[in-house]
Amino acid sequence: MIAEEGDAAVLPFADEVLRIPLAGPLFEPLLAVVPLHIFAMGLATAKGLDVDQPRNLAKSVTVE
Repeated sequence: MIAEEGDAAVLPFADEVLRIPLAGPLFEPLLAVVPLHIFAMGLATAKGLDVDQPRNLAKSVTVE
């Protein structure tokens, strides 16, 4: 789970907690996207997927 520093209400619901610094509501998504991206990349690598060549990327980039 991703939670702000000092948020103890999430502890009963999560095995692991990634803490992000306290910020305004407009900056929270910017701070949360970095650990989410690293988690997604690690999960894709663990599943054996090629993170440098995602499926259907060439189709979506070249189709006009």
